[in-house]
Amino acid sequence: MSPAVEAALASWRFEPLVGGGLLLAGWIYLRGRRSLARSVPERLPPWRAVAFLGGLAVFYVAVASPLDAFADLLLQVHMTQHFLLMMVAPPLLWMGRPALPLLHGLPVAFRRDGLGPFLRWSRLEQARDFLTHPVTCWCVFVGVTWLWHVPALYETALLDPLWHDAEHLSFFFGALLFWFPVLQPWPSRARMSRWVLVPYLVLASLQMTVLSALFVFSDRVFYPVYDGAPRLGGVSALDDQRVAGAILWVPGSLVLLTALMVLVFHLLSPRLVRPGQPARTVSAPLPPPRDLDLLGIGRVGSILRWSGTRRALQSILLVLALAIVADGFLGPRMAPMNLAGVLPWTWARALAVLGLLVVGNLFCFACPFMLPRALARRWFPAQWAWPVRLRSKWLAVVLVVLFLWTYEVFAPWNGPLWTAWILIAYFALALLVDGLFQGASFCKYVCPIGQFNFIGSLVSPLEVRARASHVCADCTTQDCIRGRPGAPGCELDLYLPTKVGNLDCTFCLDCVRACPHDNVGLVARWPGVELTTDPLRASFGRLGLRRDVVALALAIVFGAFANAAGMVEPVVAGMRRAAEALGSGEGTLVFTAFLLLSVVGAPALLVLTTSRWIGRAGGGLPEAAILARRLALALVPLGIAMWAAHLLFHLVSGAAGTLPVATRVARGLGLSLGEPDWSMAHAMGPVADGWISVQIVLLDVGLLSSLYLGWRIVRPVAGRIGATVGALLPWAATTVLLFAVGIWLLFQPMEMRGMLLP
Repeated sequence: MSPAVEAALASWRFEPLVGGGLLLAGWIYLRGRRSLARSVPERLPPWRAVAFLGGLAVFYVAVASPLDAFADLLLQVHMTQHFLLMMVAPPLLWMGRPALPLLHGLPVAFRRDGLGPFLRWSRLEQARDFLTHPVTCWCVFVGVTWLWHVPALYETALLDPLWHDAEHLSFFFGALLFWFPVLQPWPSRARMSRWVLVPYLVLASLQMTVLSALFVFSDRVFYPVYDGAPRLGGVSALDDQRVAGAILWVPGSLVLLTALMVLVFHLLSPRLVRPGQPARTVSAPLPPPRDLDLLGIGRVGSILRWSGTRRALQSILLVLALAIVADGFLGPRMAPMNLAGVLPWTWARALAVLGLLVVGNLFCFACPFMLPRALARRWFPAQWAWPVRLRSKWLAVVLVVLFLWTYEVFAPWNGPLWTAWILIAYFALALLVDGLFQGASFCKYVCPIGQFNFIGSLVSPLEVRARASHVCADCTTQDCIRGRPGAPGCELDLYLPTKVGNLDCTFCLDCVRACPHDNVGLVARWPGVELTTDPLRASFGRLGLRRDVVALALAIVFGAFANAAGMVEPVVAGMRRAAEALGSGEGTLVFTAFLLLSVVGAPALLVLTTSRWIGRAGGGLPEAAILARRLALALVPLGIAMWAAHLLFHLVSGAAGTLPVATRVARGLGLSLGEPDWSMAHAMGPVADGWISVQIVLLDVGLLSSLYLGWRIVRPVAGRIGATVGALLPWAATTVLLFAVGIWLLFQPMEMRGMLLP
C-alpha cells in the first residue's frame, strides 16, 4: 500500500459525538418512517429514506474523513468540505422529508408530554416562520458564505478547532435554511409563490459565481496560512486557490441550476388530480408554451411574412461576402487587419450559433448563397433529380469532418486569401448544384453550414409548424409543399402535417406564404422536446432509424470539443510532443489521428456501447439500437452549448478588432474616419475571461438539457425508474465526462487566433 493511501486511511477519525448523533438520527428517522409508512406510504417512498441517510453519510464524510485532515494543507480540499456541507448534505436531508419521521420515531410519552408543548409554543412558531421565510433563508446563506471567506475569519477557523467547527456548523445550518423553501419538505407549506424561487436560485448562483471568480482570477493568495503549508503534489498556493474556486464555481452552479430547471419543469408541467390525493406532476414531456407565435404579432409578423425581408437580409450579407472576398484578395495578408480574417471567423460563426439559441435558424433565413440559386433557375433548367444514393446526410458528415480537419491543418482563419477562395467555392458550388438539380439539393444534402444549423436548431426555441392540425386535415390542395402561383412551396419536402421539429428547415417561410388558410406559424416550443418521441417525420421517417442523421449530430457534438481542444495550450503541447516523437513534419498526421479518434471513433464507440448496455444490463429493453441512436441525438444540447461557449470567447475577445479593420476599409473607399487604432485588435484574453461565468452556465444548461432528454427518451420504454437509470448509465457517464472536458477546456489558456499580439 502506498504511503499516500496509508496516510489517507489513517486520517479517518471517529468522533463519538458526531458519529453517535448521526447514527441515532438515522435510527429515529427509520423508526418513525416505518410507523408513518402504514398510513401515508405515498408520502415517504423508500428513495426518500435513502436520500436522508445519504445526507447523514455526506455530512460525516465532510467532517470526519481525510478531507478534514487535509483541509489545513490544501484550500481545494477545504472548499470540497464546504461544497458537501452546503450543496449536497442539506438537500439530501430535506428530500427525506424528515420532520414527521423524526418526530414519530421518538417515544410516545416524550413526544406528547415533553416535546409537544414546546413545539406548540407561539414564540417558537414565530421564530420558525421568520427563519424559514425565503428572504431570511437567502440572506443567511449568502451572509454566512461571504463572512467566513473573509481572510481574517477564515484563517482563524483554520488555526482554532473550535472556530473551525463553528464555521462548518454555520455553513451547514445556513444551507439547511437556504434549501428549505426550495424543496419545501412535507408537511410544510410554501410561504410565497413558487415562482419567487426562480430569482432566489438565480441570484444565489450569481453571488457564488462572483465569489468563485475572485479565487480563480486573483493573482495573490488570499490566505497566507496556505503559503506556509507543505505543498502536496507540488501544487503552488495560487494554483491551489484557483482549483478551489473552480470547485465552488462549477459543481456549485451546476447544483443550483439543476434545482432551478427541476423547479421550472414542475411549475410548467401539467398536473393530475385524483380524488382524495394532492396534485402531482405527471411524468410526461412538457407542453409547448402557449400564445407565442411571431407571425401573429402585428407588425413583426407582417415584416417576417413579406418575401422582401428575406431578400433584403440576403442582399446585405451578399454585399458583406463580396467585401470579404475583395479584401481577402486585395487587403493586408495579416488576418487581424483584414475583413476576411475578422468577419467570418469572429462574428459570423458566433452570431449564427447564438441566433440558433435565441430564435432559430437565422443564418439560413438570410443566407447569401441562396441568391445565386435565383439566378441559376433563370439560366439553367435544373432538370435532374438528386442522385438516390446521395439522398442522405453522409455527404454532409464527410464535409463537416473535412471542415474541422481543414480548419486546423490549413488554418483558413489565419489566411485572408484562403477565406476568399472558400467563399468563391461556396458560391460556385451552390450555383452549380441548384442550377443542375431540382429542389433545394444544396441546402438539403451538401451545405455543411446548413447541416450544422439544422442540427443546432434542434435546441432552438421557435419552430415553423401548422397552427391547427384539423385545418391541414381538411386541406386538399397541399399548397404548403406543392406551392401555388406567386408562392413556391417547401423545396425541402417538409410536409407541415407531418413535420416535427426544425431538421432541414431553413426558416425560409415559403410555406407560410403558400398556405391559403393562414395556418402556418413561427411558434414557441421547448427546445429539443421533439427528441423525446420518435414519430414518422416528414422527409426523415423515424430518426432512430437514420444512422446518417445520428452520425451528423455526433460529428457536430464531438467536433465542438475537438475544435476547442485544438486551441488550448496543454492539448497543443501534447500533439507537438507526439509529432516530435514521430519525426519532424508529422504534425498533420497527429492532428488527423486526434480528430478521427475524437469525432469518429469516440461517437461510434459510444453508440455501440450504449446499444449493447441497453440490450443487456438495461433489462433487455426493446429496440436497443434505436434507443442508442436517439440518445446520441440527445447530446445535441450539450454540443451546441460547447460551440456557443467556445465561440463566445472568440467574439468577446475579438469583437473590438473589427473597428480598426472597418476604419482601414473605409479609408480605402475614400471615407475619412481617422487612423485605424490597431491596439484594439490585440489579444483580449482578460476581457474574455470575465465572461467565463456565462460560458459555464451555457455548459450547465447543455448538460442538464441532454440528461433530461435522455431520461425522457428511455423512461417510457423502461417503465421503472431503476430500469431507466440502469439503461442510461454509460450514456449518462459519457455526457458528464464531455461536460467535465468542456469545463476543463474553458479554464485552459486558449490561443488568441486571428488577433494581434501586443
